[in-house]
Amino acid sequence: MITCYLRYVIDPFKLKEFETYGKMWIPLVEKFGGNHHGYFLPHEGPNNIAVAMFSFPSLAAYETYRAAAADDPDCQAAMRYYQKTRCFLSFERSFMRPVFN
Repeated sequence: MITCYLRYVIDPFKLKEFETYGKMWIPLVEKFGGNHHGYFLPHEGPNNIAVAMFSFPSLAAYETYRAAAADDPDCQAAMRYYQKTRCFLSFERSFMRPVFN
């Protein structure tokens, strides 16, 4: 299993728009075989950092998702929403593997 960790620098004045953006992506990741662990929005601490995490069985499965998402109308609509709202300023993507007992 591979988990994608996304760290966003968000516009704190567009928190509602970012939440809407996140809610758009959760079912899309799951549509393509991923397990979305949610978006985590600021509560205490910095007001401009948010994170999201989702897992796929392998990095190859994630790459298959990326290719399919590029052509998917719902994914394209989510990207258009981002372009319209500019609800985040930047993001970093990291891949991690979980350790379980």
